Amino acid sequence: MTKLFMFAGSTVGGYVGWWLGSNIGFMTAFMLSMVGTGVGMYVGNRAAHNYG
Repeated sequence: MTKLFMFAGSTVGGYVGWWLGSNIGFMTAFMLSMVGTGVGMYVGNRAAHNYG
């Protein structure tokens, strides 16, 4: 269950990061996507531990 939550969090976080950075430029979108992916994985991990 933890991996599923982390996957969902990383997908959403990466998308949000890309969306925020896409107005500035490609590299900014890429970097914010990586940060968003990491944050999403952390949030997904915490949610899985609190859920189960």
